[in-house]
Amino acid sequence: MEAIRQFVKVKNHQVNITLPDDFNADEVEVIIFAKGENEYAIPQWQIDDVRERTEKYLKNPKNVTDIDDFLKEIENEL
Repeated sequence: MEAIRQFVKVKNHQVNITLPDDFNADEVEVIIFAKGENEYAIPQWQIDDVRERTEKYLKNPKNVTDIDDFLKEIENEL
């Protein structure tokens, strides 16, 4: 999936979005937020966790858990 994020000015209750030449789609989904309302911060613990998992994966990409096994593990813990 290709995503484009732009901040555009609203003029007369309208916005104009120019897509790159290499963006080829017949239909798109548009979601509009007022600027500033969609700001969020990712907690540092979560950033650290993703970096650690990525590092482990890059060291040994064949040593990953199958999604079905992972879901069974979670189910058993409930």
